Amino acid sequence: MPHELPKAYDPGAIEQRWAEYWVRETLFHVQAPQADGRGAPPHPARSNFTLLLPPPNVTGALHMGHMLEHTESDIVVRWHRMKGDLTLWIPGTDHAGIATQMLVERQLAAEKLDRRQMGREKFLARVWQWRQHYGGTILKQMKRLGTSVDWDREYFTMDERLSRAVKEVFVRLYEEGLIYRGTYIINWCPRCSTAISDLEVVHEDTPGKLYQVRYPVSGSAKESITVATTRPETMLGDTAVAVNPTDARYIHLHGKKVVLPLMHREIPIILDEVANPEFGTGAVKVTPAHDLNDYQAGLRHHLPQITVMDEHARMNENAGPYAGLDRFEARERIVRDLQEQGLLVSTKDYVVPLGKCQRCHSIVEPRISTQWFVAVNKEPSSGGMSMSAAAIEAVNTGALRFTPENNAAIYLQWMAKLYDWCISRQLWWGHRIPAWYCGQCNQITVARQAPQACPHCGSPQLEQDPDVLDTWFSSALLPFTSLGWPDATPDLAAFYPNTLLITGFDILFFWVARMVMMGCHFMMPPHRPGSTVGGRPPAASDLAESVPFREVYIHALVRDADRQKMSKTKGNVLDPIEVIEQYGTDATRFTLAAQAAPGTDIAFNPSRTEGYRAFANKIWNAARFMFMNLDRAEGVWPGSLTWERGSETRATQVAGVQGFTAAGLEDRWILSRFNRVAEEMNEAIRSYRFDNACHTIYQFFWGEFCDWYLELIKPRLNSDDKQTVSRAIANLVSLFEAALRLLHPIMPFITEEIWHALYDQKPPLKSIALAAYPQADARQVEEAAENEMAILQDLIVSVRNLRAELKVEPRQNIPIQVHTQDGVQRIFEENRGAVQRLANVEQMAFVPQSLARESGARSTARFEVRVVYEKKIDVAAERERLNKEMARIEKQIESGERQLGNQQFLAKAPPKVVEGLRKQLEEAKMLREKARAALAELG
Repeated sequence: MPHELPKAYDPGAIEQRWAEYWVRETLFHVQAPQADGRGAPPHPARSNFTLLLPPPNVTGALHMGHMLEHTESDIVVRWHRMKGDLTLWIPGTDHAGIATQMLVERQLAAEKLDRRQMGREKFLARVWQWRQHYGGTILKQMKRLGTSVDWDREYFTMDERLSRAVKEVFVRLYEEGLIYRGTYIINWCPRCSTAISDLEVVHEDTPGKLYQVRYPVSGSAKESITVATTRPETMLGDTAVAVNPTDARYIHLHGKKVVLPLMHREIPIILDEVANPEFGTGAVKVTPAHDLNDYQAGLRHHLPQITVMDEHARMNENAGPYAGLDRFEARERIVRDLQEQGLLVSTKDYVVPLGKCQRCHSIVEPRISTQWFVAVNKEPSSGGMSMSAAAIEAVNTGALRFTPENNAAIYLQWMAKLYDWCISRQLWWGHRIPAWYCGQCNQITVARQAPQACPHCGSPQLEQDPDVLDTWFSSALLPFTSLGWPDATPDLAAFYPNTLLITGFDILFFWVARMVMMGCHFMMPPHRPGSTVGGRPPAASDLAESVPFREVYIHALVRDADRQKMSKTKGNVLDPIEVIEQYGTDATRFTLAAQAAPGTDIAFNPSRTEGYRAFANKIWNAARFMFMNLDRAEGVWPGSLTWERGSETRATQVAGVQGFTAAGLEDRWILSRFNRVAEEMNEAIRSYRFDNACHTIYQFFWGEFCDWYLELIKPRLNSDDKQTVSRAIANLVSLFEAALRLLHPIMPFITEEIWHALYDQKPPLKSIALAAYPQADARQVEEAAENEMAILQDLIVSVRNLRAELKVEPRQNIPIQVHTQDGVQRIFEENRGAVQRLANVEQMAFVPQSLARESGARSTARFEVRVVYEKKIDVAAERERLNKEMARIEKQIESGERQLGNQQFLAKAPPKVVEGLRKQLEEAKMLREKARAALAELG
């Protein structure tokens, strides 16, 4: 028999095969359209859609956050592709400077090797070797999961092409006066031995101590001032004590000095608002080299900057007798010495918000250091807006939108307080800073190529800066460097700006904001490659074309079933690969998407995944049922298709279901429902309501198609009339094929498998992913058919419920009585066979009198039905049921009256909505009267 599927649905047997097929056939590769001689694209009617995959670390493996992000992205990308857009999804990995170097150093340590002994060149060779063997695990997992990226465009941020672009950006920014080398206080990780940004510091409330220390006033035998600190080891670098100028307690000390305990060095008492009169004693120690606020106060008062720790957080030569000690060893000894000298006033338990390195979790130290910075708030020497101003303006003007919208306000608040960006890292793995220092004249040379001699003095004594650039610096350029910048490539012309970015809130500032700054700067005319604009200042419209993407969708956080954040410490981390191996990729994707409401975190529970695997199984069995009937149809296969092929690689969009001939109510109803569902699905995906999309297609496929339509057409499929059978199967095939295309973006594997089987492995296109996504056809929508079917379904469900309550044997056919109006009676009479088969009804009689007071009866707004069955009614149980029903109806009435009594609501709501509410209220009042009558009958 053709069009066969195995009896059992086994996702493991099909998913790997299709994943490999999609990659092997390069189905998702696209070429940039070539412009004609006048610069116009060849297909102006075809929209472009571009999405950049947030590059996972080369060290990474798939976690549930990735799985959610890739699922949502893949749904949107497949939808755009099926809509006929020229769709590009760019994959790649980030070299992850700190994380990768840390992993390789651990590997070396296990071999009793050290990178400093190896030297830079050999160490980098080892890192490249590690990357070759172990890097890119997550990309391999993505291929296995069928992520529909353009694998021919896969990049690595250390590739030669991207490295050249990074160097070009650095040099240009330096030439514009936007990159400089300076001394500043930065976050320093002693374990990673590098500067890290504020965003890479995780603050954790940690139990600690608050020490109060007495500083003797110079020239006084008794007078002193008490300060509080959580880090007494830093007091060795104090260069002042600050009091607030408004604090009356210390007016008599203005202009005096104190003696720094243990170091016996005189330091001034300064007046500065860094001291808060409400905190502690109101006096604070000032250590400019080891605290950001103290650093700023030190600049205001021209204080010395004394560093007392080295890069490994050990006390240095400036620490006097404590030199050589680890910072925490020094703390213990300093506290002991202060106590022995009578200078320790008190020690109290205190919760300290400790800053820790995001990668290695070491406690971070603020440290004075010479680093490279990007001046984000400075106007370039060539004119125009600063990088931060352009990035702010992009959001304020609507050139860049956020979904959910509240992220725009968060972004703008952060951008308004932006400091210069420290971009240098004290690592060996990464993009090395293209700056050379002259040993003769001490001048700095920044260049695209290594200079042979100093351009300032001609000396050959040049040494390149040993530092590398922050990983986020290179990844901030990806929206344009991944498309060929700085060259004016067809890709750059066609696919920039990107249409969309889907990412998590955690990298909104790490990455998103920095991409916006870089994109607005380097893709703004006249800097944009291929720009015909001369030296004029950029126009407002140029901003819309320079943003890296037009919209940012911030996805949710995946938590465990108890809504706890997943962490290895808690032991609640779920490995998506393990979930996939148990339930299948399609079911896992559906679980994540079904809970992906904007702004709401996801509580992932594998039990829901099991339920969605059952959904896939339901679709599988429906396909097998259809295939078993195909041989009995004449002229259905290959027959006419439900859409037309537009080319060898994609389908032309056709609205509605083609080749469907409505013969009865169930046909008119399912055709109308399909078109409404198609409209809802398109809108849901367009607005990133993945939860709505899943709910809609689930209810349609399982409920309306499988549970109702298939059951309703079985008599026609079993008919002796071949024409009747052929027409029914033709409708079924057309509808089922269109429904597969509706579902495909969410569940790509099962839909691909069934689609190929539907065409007996000879489909008109290589993949369902290239077929047209269904669009609604208003001509196929019939509200009357939907209303009539709703009434018919209500009758069948009411009878089923009555049977269950009366405990009628499932196979026993029983008579029913129905009381209703003429119009509704017609519907029931025309579909008598459906009622008898689906509700196990022996005979359906229409009676003129009300049945509300009869036992074994149910009342709705349109009909009353009674099951004629000789069984005593449990009066107490029936009264309880009716009371619950009355309570539900009363709430519905109360809600309806409240809404219809709200004048503001009535003024804004569409007339159709108001009319619908009034109709519902009338029906609810009618049901209340029937329920009251039934209760009265029970006594």
